[in-house]
Amino acid sequence: MIFPPHCKCVGYAGEKPVGDQVYFLSQYLLHEVPEGFEILSVEAGEGSGMMRPVKSVSLIASADEVYQYPERVILHNRGDLIRRAAETGKRCTIFTGIDEHKTFVCDPDPGALSTVHVYDVTPPRAHLAETIRALEATGLFGELEIQFEYHVRDIRETGADVFPCRAGGFSRTIDSDHLTGSEQVAGCMTARQVLSDCYGKDFPVIDICPANAAHEELFIARCCRAERTGVQTINGKYGVVVHWGASPKQIADAVYELMNERKNR
Repeated sequence: MIFPPHCKCVGYAGEKPVGDQVYFLSQYLLHEVPEGFEILSVEAGEGSGMMRPVKSVSLIASADEVYQYPERVILHNRGDLIRRAAETGKRCTIFTGIDEHKTFVCDPDPGALSTVHVYDVTPPRAHLAETIRALEATGLFGELEIQFEYHVRDIRETGADVFPCRAGGFSRTIDSDHLTGSEQVAGCMTARQVLSDCYGKDFPVIDICPANAAHEELFIARCCRAERTGVQTINGKYGVVVHWGASPKQIADAVYELMNERKNR
């Protein structure tokens, strides 16, 4: 797969107003020809100026192998571009960003993307999963070349009689109803502690903690216990846990920390 690290490495070649010279940062050229665009690899020669003589040039893809993607995209969302390029059926795809910069993907390989599994629950809103979707759409994780797979559990399907709190819109909850001890409760370690403190006995609890549900590697999950946050191994799988109400920045930092720590394992 050929995917330039940044759009600044990709130049446009149409006319030759200053002859056979190339911008010093250019590693690739989108060369306009009558049939469309061909993609070239280019090496600038020695010099100290912005424009330098061409030292070498070679063809990567001819115009009949190249597809021009019709929609404007976020160029930094590299995982998204790889997937889009793979769907075109062409060997190479040229993308135009919302800022009019251009890049391309040749011989796209979605298998080169690392998968991060996202574990969350709903209702209420699956905060971790939805935040990651929004952050990914901006291209924030682009340089990591990752993709996310979502495992969002609907806790209404547990068949429990009582749920953690009113925020989920449930009719019976730990924080608003008196319990007898016979109810099936959907909860976690914190719910068990609250029930023990309030009633002095154990209740049958269906575990709904997203972190405990992690069974794929790499993973990111959320948990309401601050002491459980950070990069760690759960159920034999390597991942990271963020706090229940983590901010978008904290979530993004956790993803980066996970991928950086993974390199050092």
